[in-house]
This record gives sequence, C-alpha cells and structure tokens, in this order.
Amino acid sequence: MPTFDVVSEVDLQEVRNAVDQAQRELANRFDFKGTDSRVEMHDYELRLASSTEDRLKAVVQVLEEKLVKRKVSLKVLDFGKVEEGSKGAVRQSVTLKNGLNADNAKAINRFIKEKAPKGVQSSTQGAQVRVSGKKRDDLQAVIAGLREADFDIPLQFENFRD
Repeated sequence: MPTFDVVSEVDLQEVRNAVDQAQRELANRFDFKGTDSRVEMHDYELRLASSTEDRLKAVVQVLEEKLVKRKVSLKVLDFGKVEEGSKGAVRQSVTLKNGLNADNAKAINRFIKEKAPKGVQSSTQGAQVRVSGKKRDDLQAVIAGLREADFDIPLQFENFRD
C-alpha cells in the first residue's frame, strides 16, 4: 500500500546562510550606515534591530529577500511585536515555525478526509502526518490538493513509498 509523510521542517543551515548574507548587506549598504541595523540568529529565533521603525522594516525586507533566494518559505516566519529600545532604537523578535503542531495536524487530517479520493487514510504520528492509499494516483492527488490549500505553514512531502 503506497504511503507518504507530510512534514513541516525548516532548513536551519539555509536560514543561517540567509541571515549571514543579510547581515553582510546591512553592513555594506549606504542607507544602513550609522543605523546600527543587525540580524542575529539564536536557535529558532531571529532578532532584528535598527535605529528607527522604518529602518527595521527595511531590515525585514532584506532578510525576506535573502530567505527567498535560498528557497526558504516565508511562512516559517512568525513575527513578534516591535519593541522600543534605548535611544529610540527598535527591535523585533522573529520565531521560526518548525514541525507540525497538533492543530495543524488536525487541519491536514480533516482536509484529507473531506477532499481526498475514497480509500485514502491519514493519521498523525508525532510531528508528521502519514497518508496511505490504495493507488499511487490517489496519493498524488492528495499532494496536489495539500499544495493548493493554505495551512499557513510550509509543507514537505517525504518518504513516498509504493
């Protein structure tokens, strides 16, 4: 019986590379000189800082450009609120979403039960959803449907087996 797994993982190495590139661009660009703009990465959290809120928005834009170039979905970013710092500086915390939480897994299971062809089952196994069916074509239709649906997280499809 063919199966595959639905997961939501972020490639931390690609995120780290994008942060390094963004930091390098912030250091070299003329419009960021003297603004103390920076991007730092700590585990699954990014910390953005700049001298004004407008410059902080520009820092976010530079970071998003670098992430897109490295093929990291912007859906992994969970922006916190903008906080005031000393001397009028502002900072923002951005959390990286990694893995399927229980609500997302339930939503994916519900979607599969409603939209999938007959004979396709799904079950939650930790941080992934295992989908099985009688025909390979049915599973490919489920993958296409999940790609079209918006779950507010990036989905990857792994472990496809016949």
